[in-house]
Amino acid sequence: MASATVTPADLVISLRDRRFGREDQTPRHWHGGDPYATAFYNALSITFPKGEAFFVDSVRAFRQGAPKRLVEDIKNFVTQEAMHSREHVAFNNRAADAGYKIDHLEAKVQERIDLVGQKPKIVSLAATMALEHFTAILAHELLANPKHLDGADEATAELWRWHASEEIEHKGVAYDTWLHATQGWRRGKRWKVKSLVMLDVTAKFLWHRWEGMLELLRQDGITGAKAKWRMFKYAVLSPGMVRAWVGPWVKYFLPGFHPWDEDDRHLIRDYDAAVGTKFDSEKKVRRAA
Repeated sequence: MASATVTPADLVISLRDRRFGREDQTPRHWHGGDPYATAFYNALSITFPKGEAFFVDSVRAFRQGAPKRLVEDIKNFVTQEAMHSREHVAFNNRAADAGYKIDHLEAKVQERIDLVGQKPKIVSLAATMALEHFTAILAHELLANPKHLDGADEATAELWRWHASEEIEHKGVAYDTWLHATQGWRRGKRWKVKSLVMLDVTAKFLWHRWEGMLELLRQDGITGAKAKWRMFKYAVLSPGMVRAWVGPWVKYFLPGFHPWDEDDRHLIRDYDAAVGTKFDSEKKVRRAA
């Protein structure tokens, strides 16, 4: 295992048990009054509760016989993802309270998960690995470039920054689980399967999120060419979150790739310093001061 992964040996995956936005009603257009920015992040948030439950099931299915370090990382990954699901359920409920109808969008997420679930469990793990790479790229960009959350409702922006810090922290867990689960495979087969699954996941992920964004805009009375152009402009051109994904996405296909090829833990340290996170050495838990 040690020769097949570059996860930092001193990495500690810790729980930051925080809650966001419980006190006040979240504005309908919480991202600076911009319906396009709001639709972009709302469409992503709608996927998280069911998606992260899928990630947890996919990774836990292969913990049997894993090295002790990986078993511990999987345990902490599961705990972090449970907290993320809890907070995005709460946020999605606030979006519904603000007038968005999201039930059918959530149902589409579950429909896609059910389709993947009909395939061998290793496919679910490969899909999880691919989607975790997407979330790690998103997380890095959110923390490295604060412009993405400029003008946003502060409680909601904090939710995204918190989530981003932990996505970076556990970005290698699904990949290391994949390396463990496929340790008997030939290198060529491993690369082929992970690459084909990533291509399939990418096409469906981008298309379904695009549909979700346009549906949320439709509920705001924004439709047609205007909705498509302005949404494309926000996502790809300025501030261009999706454009920032391209380079890191390509690296996924390189031979010998690992998520920790880029050690960006400085973003986690900066986040923890900004919010006053403290480390409890006994409970191995991080909490905001």
